[in-house]
Amino acid sequence: MSVAPTLSGFAPFSRRRGPLDALFGEVDRALRVLTGAATASRPNPAEAPEPEPALTEQEKRHAAGLMRVNHVGEVCAQALYRGQAAVCRDEPARKLLLEAAVEEVDHLVWCSQRLEELGSRPSLLNPMWYAGSFTLGVLASYAGVPRNLGFMAETERQVEEHLDGHLMTLPETDQRSRQIVSKMKDDEAKHRSSAENAGGVPLPAPVRGVMRAMSRVMTTTAYRI
Repeated sequence: MSVAPTLSGFAPFSRRRGPLDALFGEVDRALRVLTGAATASRPNPAEAPEPEPALTEQEKRHAAGLMRVNHVGEVCAQALYRGQAAVCRDEPARKLLLEAAVEEVDHLVWCSQRLEELGSRPSLLNPMWYAGSFTLGVLASYAGVPRNLGFMAETERQVEEHLDGHLMTLPETDQRSRQIVSKMKDDEAKHRSSAENAGGVPLPAPVRGVMRAMSRVMTTTAYRI
């Protein structure tokens, strides 16, 4: 705590930011993500004026399962990039990670809105996904900036593949879900390209394989739980 003197006596109290401030900030952000209190900075790409065609119960369940997987993916991406940025000391790389995290919040909100429209809910395991992804992000950042950004690029590459698969299996009549997924895919491609152009290097094959295996566990579980 410091107090600066002025001609009239003393200035109002000013407080230096400490390590706990950053921690509390991350906890607050995590709670917003996990409780659905986060807000999007861009309009939902599925906001269409005309009513959508009715989906069968089977189509609704399948679409909800895929959008729940996408929602979990955005929970993980948000936590991952916040974790990577938390210990990154390279300002351009840190800025890139935080900018991507902002757009991932948009995806998170859009998926949540679509789940509600489909009469479904997010994954019950989201707190576990968030904590694990944040920890993984911190560890990735300690590998150095090129690997840190390479991890971001590989993450986005694998997400693009998942979204491609979802576009192939989503019901043709579910245009609202398809519009959201298409916009997400465009954003993920942009994030991948930004990370590569900023100096991200390809990750070793074993690391990419582990990432795919972990992703497979997450998507299989999140589709149902």
